[in-house]
Parts: sequence; structure tokens; C-alpha cells
Amino acid sequence: MSDPIPFPGDLPPLIRENGPGGDATRALVDLLASVECPGLTARRRRREELTGASHDPIVWAQARGTNVLDVDGNRYVDLTGGFGVALLGHGHPEVVAAVQAQAGTMLHALGDVYPSAQKILLESRLAALVPWAARVILGLSGADAIEAALKTAMLATGRPGVLAFEGSYHGLSYGALAACGYKLSFRAPFAEQLNPAVRFAPYPSAEAVERSLDAARVVLAEGRTGAVLIEPTLGRGGVEPAAEGALAALAALAREHGALLIADEIYTGLGRTGTWFQSEAMGCEPDIVVIGKALGGGLPVSAAILREGVARPWGTSVGEAIHTSTFLGNPLACAAALASLDVLQRQETAAMIRRCAASIERALRASLQAPGLGVRRLTFAGMLVGVTIEGGLRRALAVCRRMLERGYVLLTGGVDGDVLTLTPPACMTDEQIDGFAEALAEVLSEHAAP
Repeated sequence: MSDPIPFPGDLPPLIRENGPGGDATRALVDLLASVECPGLTARRRRREELTGASHDPIVWAQARGTNVLDVDGNRYVDLTGGFGVALLGHGHPEVVAAVQAQAGTMLHALGDVYPSAQKILLESRLAALVPWAARVILGLSGADAIEAALKTAMLATGRPGVLAFEGSYHGLSYGALAACGYKLSFRAPFAEQLNPAVRFAPYPSAEAVERSLDAARVVLAEGRTGAVLIEPTLGRGGVEPAAEGALAALAALAREHGALLIADEIYTGLGRTGTWFQSEAMGCEPDIVVIGKALGGGLPVSAAILREGVARPWGTSVGEAIHTSTFLGNPLACAAALASLDVLQRQETAAMIRRCAASIERALRASLQAPGLGVRRLTFAGMLVGVTIEGGLRRALAVCRRMLERGYVLLTGGVDGDVLTLTPPACMTDEQIDGFAEALAEVLSEHAAP
């Protein structure tokens, strides 16, 4: 599997006779079970408890465009985009070329002490993405950038309180985890070490916007909240967009009460929802924008983009930065991000994203409206799509497994696990989209809701 990738990345699925989970997969998953903390990758026993079927994860070997090849030679169409990272497609040639060129000159620098040119150039590009004077803090993951944003709010306001929202997901490091409204089970084991000043309001969806804003007014009026942290559209929480005007109203409330509005655009930013920043398209002017995922094109890099005024309380470094890490501004990741931005900012890329999003919406609406499929709701935010189905998590996992057997990689989401969450590469072909929609309709029909 170390040979050059033998496929162009726009092919239909091709599953071998024995299906996913062949000898090579089983050997590697057995090895994984013997060395990895058991609380991480879901393996046979855990999946059998939830679905009634014993199966392992597939093990990826190669990826290009929309296609993934596993270690047994099965070819899939990836509807997850690697957790939303591969918006441009896996292994975009310009990103790969930038990484290869950078790897030949320098892999690592000294972050905040003696930075690389790539770090400086990336921060300059990121500061120019917003229509206000900005400062930038880089990170390695979305959670990293959320931590930087929360620290900024603490420094700028002097208040430890955070207003977050039910169903939200911002990462699992301690600051981000404290603000995670996605699943109580994520926070519960660590509750005694988490920020007790985090409060939750209903997410301001169309159905709950008034309750959400009323709750926000009550919390903010107490005067202890320094940050309002929100996703313009819930990602892992089930592809639920904020109601029209909700983010702008929250930003106004935050400023009225001396708090900062942090827009978590890790999923929604950089064009996935059809606009550069979804919060901006919603009429919101955040104090901090957080980005990641698609930024690195497959390499780990993220950023918090701060209004210049809220960055000032960090002060001036005198040689011992109070927020940094060994790999801050890693040259390889920064080179990948610069190349990704080059591609993402082209007009033809924006047009490609809009075309693909429209094709997916057309195909799913045509295929999934038939009675008896148990589809409760379809939600579209550009290339962020939710298919809410009847039958809960057990049926959703069974549908995902059957789709995997047919060559399509899907994930479940939503607080109840009943949302098929699609964040595919924007380079999906119409043939791939139509094939996926037809297969999903057939699988939903086979696995009827109880």
C-alpha cells in the first residue's frame, strides 16, 4: 500500500467480495486493541452492543479526492471528508506539492522564539480574512484555537464565565470540554476539573430562538460572563443552523454586557457553507473567529482570529510567552495552510462548492422523500448536511454500517445520534452524488424504522 496512489479520486465505490474487514484490517485492529487506550477507537464489542452486529472499523491506507482505499483494497467514497478537513478533497495536488517542497527545506522551527517565514506569512494571510484589524493565535487543533479564544476572553474582560449552548461541540481539551453541550457523558468523568462558571442556553434554532435569547439575557445580566461561544450551525450536534438574526442578537447582548462573542467556525468556515464565514453571512460581527479543519488541507493547524482591541490585554511578550507550544506555527502545517488558502480563495473553488452543495441537495431531496424511509428531516448548510432519521442511534449505526459495505463512509451525529452528518469534499462528481443518494434510499428502505 506504499505505492503511488493508483486512482484519480473521483471513482465510484469498489468493494471486494468479502466486504470491509478483511485479513489485513483484522490484523491491524487486533494490534490496535492491544496497544491503544480502550476508550478511543470503537471496536467489535462496543459496536455489537449498539448495533447487534459484530464489526470493526476499516483501516485507511490511501486517500485522494473523494476516494479512500482501505488496507484490504476496498475503495470508498468519503462523505465525511475526514471530519470535514478535506473540503478540497483528500491530497489536493497543490497542498501536497507545498508540503513536499517544505519538507525538503525545513520541518520544524522555534515557534514563538525564532519563527519560520511560513508562520509569519500564514498569520498575515489569516489576519486579512476578516474586515477588521486583527491579530492571530495559531494552534494545532480546533480545541487549541478554542482554548486561545477563551483565554483571550478572560484576559480582555476579567471574567471567567462562559455562555455556551446545548448541542454544541468545541473540542475535548478542558476549556473546550467545559463548554461542550453535545453530550453530558463527555463532561461527566472530568466535571470536578472543569470551569464551573460555564452556563448553557438552548441553541438558538428557529424553534428555540426566543427561549435561547431569554436565557442569554438572564446569564449575561449577572455580570460574570466574559465569553459567548457559539457555532453558527451545530456540526457534530446535528447540523442545526442558528435562526435568522440570532447570532447578531447574541453579539449585541454580549457587547451590552461587556462579554466577547466567539464564533466557532471550525466546521462552517472557509467556504463550506457557501460563504467565507457563516457568522458574517448571518449578520454577526464576532470579536473572535475560530477556524481549523479545512485550513490545513489535511495537516493539523488552526487559528483564533482576534479583533485587535481584544488582543491587547495579552500584553507584549518579553521572551516567555504565556500561551505557546512546541509545534506552534509548524512550517509544514503552515505551508499546507497557505496552499489551501490559495485554492480556497479562488472564485472557481467557491463556484465548485456551490455546485456540489446544490447537487447534493437536489439528489437527497429527490431520493429521500419517499414514504417508508423513516427520514424525519433534511438540513442543508452548503456542504454541511444532516439527514435526521427515525429509529435513533441503533438504526443510524446500522445504516452507516450497511452503507460502508456498499462503499460509502458516513458518520452519525446529533445529541441522540440519529443524524447522518455529511461533510464531503466539494469535488464529488454528480455520478458519485447520485450513486450515494440512491444507495442511501435503498439502505433506509432495507433497515426500516422500528
